[in-house]
Amino acid sequence: MSQIDSLPPLREVVERHGLMAQKSLGQNFLYDLNLTSRIARSAGALEGETVVEIGPGPGGLTRALLANGAARVIAIERDRRCLPALEEIAAHYPGRLEVVDGDALAVDLSSRLDGGKARIIANLPYNIGTPLLVGWLNLDSWPPWWTSLTLMFQREVAERIVATPEQRADYGRLAVLCNWRCETKILFDVPRTAFVPPPKITSAVVQLLPRQNPEPCDRRLLERITLAAFGQRRKMLRQSLKAVLAEPGAWIEAAGLVPTARAEEIPVAGFVRLANTLSEHA
Repeated sequence: MSQIDSLPPLREVVERHGLMAQKSLGQNFLYDLNLTSRIARSAGALEGETVVEIGPGPGGLTRALLANGAARVIAIERDRRCLPALEEIAAHYPGRLEVVDGDALAVDLSSRLDGGKARIIANLPYNIGTPLLVGWLNLDSWPPWWTSLTLMFQREVAERIVATPEQRADYGRLAVLCNWRCETKILFDVPRTAFVPPPKITSAVVQLLPRQNPEPCDRRLLERITLAAFGQRRKMLRQSLKAVLAEPGAWIEAAGLVPTARAEEIPVAGFVRLANTLSEHA
């Protein structure tokens, strides 16, 4: 494994600071700096860019982001055991790494950008990855403050993010929310053996690029409809949507959809059209 900078190998850093990964924090560390560099490069050219990283841990991906030219990295870490290791990286890259001691679910990231934009690149902790993603998708202002998301998830979550009705087993509410506002794709898989400790499943790096002009839609209404529809995905829409609509069949037909269809058969545009029909006539 080649070194990407003159800092000590990551395994040595972890041992020196006693940074055993904690399952309660969803931690699985990547020691292979070649792999973290691949993740950093997959986000595109980083020269002059601001990057937000969630859950840097001992800093393997952080180092790759800085070594690949990121002008500024804002790293959000709630595990205070990792802060000394991250401060060593900050000292090696003076003025380029800002370490934030806090919970990513609670930190207001946009306020740290002074009105600018950033890319989000992260090996997300498994236990908060999906809530973080949904939060970034549900911003009131669009296009958002982030210009791209390059994120590592469990492979099964990655498949749910990019799914279409052709992949019915994976297609659901998350796919609708993601693909309404973004273009999504899986970049590559990461084997479980790449992590310490190794998780039980394969991971995958996913990229989401915000659509500049997604179809206008009441996102809260879209969430309610998809939650009801996929919450009873084996039922026809005219049945599953009774939880949120009176006489749903009429509304479904007004949106140009078939009341006897099931949620997994409706494309993203169909759900958006249904939400807009309800919004216009409610």
